[in-house]
Amino acid sequence: MAYAMEHFRTWRAAALGLVWVTLAVPSIVIGAEQPTIEELKERVANAAISDRPVLCLHIAERQLDAANRFYTAGDSEKAQAALVDVVAFSELARDYAIQSHKHEKQSEIEIRKMARKLAEVKHTVSHEDQEQVQTTVDRLQRIRDNLLAAMFPKGVKK
Repeated sequence: MAYAMEHFRTWRAAALGLVWVTLAVPSIVIGAEQPTIEELKERVANAAISDRPVLCLHIAERQLDAANRFYTAGDSEKAQAALVDVVAFSELARDYAIQSHKHEKQSEIEIRKMARKLAEVKHTVSHEDQEQVQTTVDRLQRIRDNLLAAMFPKGVKK
């Protein structure tokens, strides 16, 4: 019985240590300064083609967050400029993913998430801004469709 209790305590301590490390490491990483959008754009130009989709998606996601913040602050011009980047870098991610045959599935998933998030944002912006947001959602959907068509070409059986 004593052995079982000691064994249980050892496993519990190990589990608590693992939980602590799991919680501590991301907070340390988050505390580190994130690269700016401009720095990320420079990285895209210098990265291998197979690494570019991930970088482009990261830029698009950060710009989507920025657009949401700008809309919340009432700055429609900056929000629309950020949405232009969302579409542009989503298109680049699609192109690089298809070209390299890497990250196609993950790109499609991330672009789907961005389209959903943007559809939710649409309901929080002014009536005048809703058209621009919907246009961006539609373009993201077309990008997703292109990725899906590249991943699952019609008529090709394996």
